[in-house]
Amino acid sequence: MAITNATDQTFTTETNEGLVLADFWAPWCGPCKMIAPVLEELDAELGEKVKIVKVDVDENQETAGKYGVMSIPTLILMKDGEIVDKVIGYQPKEALAELVSKHA
Repeated sequence: MAITNATDQTFTTETNEGLVLADFWAPWCGPCKMIAPVLEELDAELGEKVKIVKVDVDENQETAGKYGVMSIPTLILMKDGEIVDKVIGYQPKEALAELVSKHA
């Protein structure tokens, strides 16, 4: 499964079914750039268990505000549209894989 870019208009549709890891990020954010390849690896390894959705907070402020995103990167794990976990800042792949496994 490929990583999807979501917008204010598509976020609810993209996250309402199954396990979804939403990455709230911005192009100018250093830690966001560091976590991007980690998310690519995670998608390659766990793509059948979790869908990864990226949300650019500069372009989608409504969604970022709705979910209380104050720092980036913020990763919100959702199951069938409901928040089940949330982590802020750079996370190693192992930590994200464990986060997904807890709720898969």
